[in-house]
Amino acid sequence: MKQSLLLAATCASLVAIVSQTTQAAILPLESRIGGLAYYDPNLNITLVADANINDLMDWSTANAWAASLMIGGISGWRLPNADVDEDGTVVDCTDGGVAGCADNEMGFLYWEEGITTLAPSPFSDVRSGVYWSGTESGSDTSRAWAFGFNMGNQATNSKTGTNYAWAVQNGDVSSVPVPAAVLLFGSGLLGLIGISTRKKTS
Repeated sequence: MKQSLLLAATCASLVAIVSQTTQAAILPLESRIGGLAYYDPNLNITLVADANINDLMDWSTANAWAASLMIGGISGWRLPNADVDEDGTVVDCTDGGVAGCADNEMGFLYWEEGITTLAPSPFSDVRSGVYWSGTESGSDTSRAWAFGFNMGNQATNSKTGTNYAWAVQNGDVSSVPVPAAVLLFGSGLLGLIGISTRKKTS
């Protein structure tokens, strides 16, 4: 009986270890929009391939820039989130393997996925300076969280200061619906082709 219990406990432990290992596996980034962006299945976000499209900006300008950005015909971009679950806690992912690290998109990219200034691939122009997040400081709304891809450090910065900005999209852009205007144009074009074909055959 004792041997059966010991065997069952050992098997349960092995299953738990395998399960944790599987959950911790980092999935590869996937190219989108002809290489202009990459989908991150670990965070379920899409990031613009060029990490420095617009150079240094203050926080308000960076947010407005991301919101108005159009990449490959796709809009709806934003700055990375430092508090995805919006519980008011910004997780410090220093050294990686931190529970809840995916709650901090830039922290996860650096500490878990190895995206740094010196190893930016597949992204380009990941600067050694600090990048804005879209997350305000909970204790001081004149400040917002920022992250450095040279050393993986994070802190709040004054919103009037200037940092870099990296555009991010929720989810996978390959599943973004085609705008209604494009569908309408396409269906009209097909209708004209149909009329032209009928005229030729009659």
